[in-house]
Amino acid sequence: MDAAYLVDWLSLAGRWAHMITGIAWIGASFYFIWLDNHLEDPKVPADVAKGVGGEVWSVHGGGFYHAQKYKVAPPALPPVLHWFKWEAYTTWITGMFMMCLVYYYGADVALIDPLVLDLSHWQAIGLGLAFIAGGWIIYDLLCRSPLGQDDAVLGGVLAVLSVAAAWGLCQLFSGRGAFIHFGAMLGTIMVANVFFVIIPGQGELVKAKKQGRLPDPKWGAMGKQRSVHNTYFTLPVLFTMISNHYGGVTGHAWSWAILVALSAAGALIRLWFVLRHKGNAPALPLAAGLAVLAGTVVIAAPRDEVTVELAGKTEFAQVAKVVAERCAVCHAARPTREGFAAPPKGVMLETPGQMKAYARAMLQQVWHSKAMPPGNVTELSDEDRALIARWVRNGAPLR
Repeated sequence: MDAAYLVDWLSLAGRWAHMITGIAWIGASFYFIWLDNHLEDPKVPADVAKGVGGEVWSVHGGGFYHAQKYKVAPPALPPVLHWFKWEAYTTWITGMFMMCLVYYYGADVALIDPLVLDLSHWQAIGLGLAFIAGGWIIYDLLCRSPLGQDDAVLGGVLAVLSVAAAWGLCQLFSGRGAFIHFGAMLGTIMVANVFFVIIPGQGELVKAKKQGRLPDPKWGAMGKQRSVHNTYFTLPVLFTMISNHYGGVTGHAWSWAILVALSAAGALIRLWFVLRHKGNAPALPLAAGLAVLAGTVVIAAPRDEVTVELAGKTEFAQVAKVVAERCAVCHAARPTREGFAAPPKGVMLETPGQMKAYARAMLQQVWHSKAMPPGNVTELSDEDRALIARWVRNGAPLR
């Protein structure tokens, strides 16, 4: 069986599994945040007497639900207690599987860009793993340090470090590789928070109840802090997961700033949703998030610079020759480039009609963002890029 064909199917299965487990984890997380923010004081005195701190009624799927939250623990533990942890763990496992398959196995195409930094295969993998692991280590040490006692100060420090990480990654890897590693770093922090802090804290609650003592309050405080951080990391991580499909973002000259801006926009919008759940949501976080998003769209827009280089007409035969030699090796019904079993995104550039159909996309990918070819693996020259851009701007004539 052809290796590229097998990798293609592994990628499909891995991406599907990652999406499923991610929905399960984030969906559960969003639900419990919603639940906490909608709790009302219990109405029945007997519930108050047995330690119920809040309750909420809801209707879904043709039935009524009555959820109660205890201030500490119920009078007696139930025989079956559901834990929410494997959703997070399997999301990380499937995510790292995809990282290894797409960005490490295929580092020469997806991760390394010689125009950014000419790394060897193993250097790129080592640096990527160092960012992922190092991000968690630094984050955890900061949370456990005296800085961690002041959420505002800690948040400011984490924001500065996140900007530095975004900038650093964009100086090492291709745009796609930098964005996905930024997301993987945040995602690893989120899962490690669950594994090392939140779940052990819940275990302490159960253990204390069984031993008839009050739980250590530090676990509750730590768990709350890490849960809040996870909440605001969620939308930036989701953005990076889909960013590899948008070369205009990952391939921009200021890609690190776009990464920071869109991550900040996601966090602000998420803040608004959290406040909205509490019933009193000021419009400022939402307005700020949307303003950052809109501002990024405007600032990052390609500039249709009119230069001598792009003036004049271009013969289609010249363009067809460049596309056949530099683009169609991957974008063909049967790619000849090693490692490709099918054309990326189903885009084929073998016939004049196909080239004209994707002309505007080619302008964006090869001229404005220079995201294609990835890592410039087919060595598309600046002159060839200008040739394609000139052809598209002249209406993509086929003669």
